[in-house]
Amino acid sequence: MEFSKPLGAADTGIPGLVIWDLPVHGDSRGWFKENWQREKMTALGLPDFGPVQNNISFNDAVGTTRGIHAEPWDKWVSVATGRIFGAWVDLREGPTFGAVFTAEIDPSRAIFVPRGVGNSYQTLAPDTAYTYLVNDHWSPDASYSFLNLADETAAIDWPIPLDQVEISAKDLAHPRLADVTPVPPRKTLVVGAGGQLGKALRAEYAGVSSIEFATRADLDLTGADLASARRWRDYGTIINAAAYTAVDTAETAAGRTDAWAANVTAVAALARIATENGITLVHVSSDYVFDGSADRPYTEDAPVCPLGVYGQTKAAGDAIVATVPRHYIVRTSWVIGEGHNFVRTMASLAERGIDPKVVDDQIGRLTFTDELARGIHHLLDSDARHGTYNLTGGGEPESWAAIARRVFSLTGHDPARVTGVSTDEYFASATGPVAPRPRNSDLALGKLEATGFSPRAFADSLAGYLA
Repeated sequence: MEFSKPLGAADTGIPGLVIWDLPVHGDSRGWFKENWQREKMTALGLPDFGPVQNNISFNDAVGTTRGIHAEPWDKWVSVATGRIFGAWVDLREGPTFGAVFTAEIDPSRAIFVPRGVGNSYQTLAPDTAYTYLVNDHWSPDASYSFLNLADETAAIDWPIPLDQVEISAKDLAHPRLADVTPVPPRKTLVVGAGGQLGKALRAEYAGVSSIEFATRADLDLTGADLASARRWRDYGTIINAAAYTAVDTAETAAGRTDAWAANVTAVAALARIATENGITLVHVSSDYVFDGSADRPYTEDAPVCPLGVYGQTKAAGDAIVATVPRHYIVRTSWVIGEGHNFVRTMASLAERGIDPKVVDDQIGRLTFTDELARGIHHLLDSDARHGTYNLTGGGEPESWAAIARRVFSLTGHDPARVTGVSTDEYFASATGPVAPRPRNSDLALGKLEATGFSPRAFADSLAGYLA
């Protein structure tokens, strides 16, 4: 016998609340069961929730009633001996707040109780051992929510009336549903909130109370106190929008140090926090991890081969993030947002009557930060499979010179004023350090589109940006 497929949320009426049947193997000596088997259960769809503690509540009398408690962690509830009537009430923010599910649990059944769902039970047999795995340690600093066992709205049909059973005075004093503060979702932290992507994420998540924003000054990613800087188990997602992006300066001694500190050392610190606390880590990568020599669009599984220091640090950061169990590496190119950027520079040159020479043998697509933020939001909301995704603007790739001509035209100037030059010519005329650039920055978008996301054509975004 194997574990059965779960009785899911469609049957319980509470999202994430899932009942399992556990095979119990008995003989003349007694019985044996696998109460928790990570590989088998996750294969059948149970979240890999990472238990860190096992608790047992022994109840010697029939009718012992406990609850209703909702904590900020997930539970795997089962019975070692005896039998219970279990009652679960959704106390989370959202449309199912107050939903109730009840079931009997004996050694042959278990139930996965997600964070924020109130848990309670009444024993139906003497000497009942109620056991539960949890994925966080109890803490006085955690947020808890409680509901009265006799709440009229939940209207739980207890097998034994509550006035005939053993209940603690504390459980009897819990508030009614109308007075319960709903449990908020796990928080999202955006690191690098002061940058151009961070600002776009602020706009994308405007009005969402569960999201927090931190600048580099707010959160020391290289300090020894990062693990205690926050109660990390309260966070479900970290979006790393912080990065060192001075591509040319990274080729200098000082720039190389700063690039490795921001793009590798700090990323390793976030990866450790995410792994230890079951957090989804979203990390923004770059087309610079490739050398640009391919004659086709780069897919997510193409081998990396960075040309310069910046690309090397981004490739190293990607390798670190890929070890986090829950991660999204969002690989993008030619990012345009607030502040100084290529589009603003070309528009300024056009307005001032300056005719630029622009590279015409590097191709790719612009990615506007609002589109990048929208794509990240989509990956998280759609619960897309963890891994690496290319995310750029849509449409056919073009050269920098072609895009510069678009900028001139859209701002009412003659696009013929833009002269195309080769990368080699550009390097020869440059002053100061110049990092090598990939000639081909065309990133394939099929994997992202398969999740239901349609990237907006970068030409349309460009027109709107300049308007």
